[in-house]
Amino acid sequence: MHDIRQIRETPDAFDAALTRRPGVAAVSADILAVDAARRAKILAAETAQAEQNKASKEVGAAKGRGDEAEFERLRALVAEKKAEIARLKDEAQAEDVRLTDMLMGLPNLPYEDTPEGTDEEDNVEIKRWGSPRSFDFAPKEHYELPSVLPGMDFEVAAKLSGARFVVLHGAVARVHRALAQFMIDTHVEENGLTETWTPVLVRDEMMYGTGQLPKFGEDSYRTEDGWWLVPTAEVSLTNLVNGEVVDAATLPRRYVAHTQCFRSEAGSAGRDTAGMLRQHQFEKVEMVSITHPDESRAELDRMTGCAEGILEALGLPYRTVVLCTGDMGFGARRTHDIEVWLPGQDTYREISSVSVCGDFQARRMNARFKPEGSGKPEFVHTLNGSGLAVGRCLIAVLENGQEADGSVTLPDVLHPYLRGKTRIAADGALV
Repeated sequence: MHDIRQIRETPDAFDAALTRRPGVAAVSADILAVDAARRAKILAAETAQAEQNKASKEVGAAKGRGDEAEFERLRALVAEKKAEIARLKDEAQAEDVRLTDMLMGLPNLPYEDTPEGTDEEDNVEIKRWGSPRSFDFAPKEHYELPSVLPGMDFEVAAKLSGARFVVLHGAVARVHRALAQFMIDTHVEENGLTETWTPVLVRDEMMYGTGQLPKFGEDSYRTEDGWWLVPTAEVSLTNLVNGEVVDAATLPRRYVAHTQCFRSEAGSAGRDTAGMLRQHQFEKVEMVSITHPDESRAELDRMTGCAEGILEALGLPYRTVVLCTGDMGFGARRTHDIEVWLPGQDTYREISSVSVCGDFQARRMNARFKPEGSGKPEFVHTLNGSGLAVGRCLIAVLENGQEADGSVTLPDVLHPYLRGKTRIAADGALV
């Protein structure tokens, strides 16, 4: 959410930054009109309250003088002002709700160095690591590999749950689990993140806090009891500081969690329906940092490096791009997407998205820190990023490690998690 004071003080600059996002119009005039109406109602209520207080004091004096006419006039005035105050407060509250709804519906302001553009074609590559492997045969997609077929069942999943679900068996399920364990261990032991286990069911307020609500509710699942299934552990991890005032000395707070994630994919009908690239239920290792405002930009680069390091350890070629203003998410000021090479598709595909949100989420959550020494509490900055999407990483490992006979050679760093096993044989056995 945005700071209304910033909009009052620099409306032109606010509109200029906001309209760098394609299709987003200047709104400061509309916002300031509602803000002015709200403030006018508050001032009128305060004036009426002062008049009521004055009349209330004079009522007793009139009664004491025996001036019944003045007594009745003042008593009527007190009642009139009381009703007026109640009306004005209700009107001010309505304008406040209207203002909050307007601010809640606006996306974050891009940083000045976030590239402008309309879609993914305008994203800017900033790094490339590794060289795609040269195959002496035509590489297959993950769901076509003979070694994978026994362990990746979409038909049974469709019977159980419908489209965009998968059942994993045997070696494929074990490699999937090993990848998540490797990611968590690396982030905890090498990157200094705090391993965290959180609920996957959250309240409305938590989804508002990170920006999934009110605009993007259709992209998530809600239970009949009113809980939301998290689309990512960003929701639960970031909201750990919801409503809190933390000590500056405890920043940065760096969390990592491995959770199930759930997305309805309402806006992606017909996209990536083959295989397990885009699922309604999937696993992700999520990183979240809560930082001092002065440190958030450097933290973006650090978190990006953490995610890249997982791919490098697995020997998977990737590239990192900065998303343009038209491709960047609602709550981000700058986003680095990491795309892993998938030989079966002969292209790079997103496997991690790392974003700095500034104080955008913190204002929605009222998450602040107390400066060292003294001073008024300030809003923290928040960042989030995949470290990594486990299912997509499984796809990359399978496709990049495939052999001509249909088997898959697995990355060395996974061998300890597989009790020394190094391959998935063509018949699907872990050997």
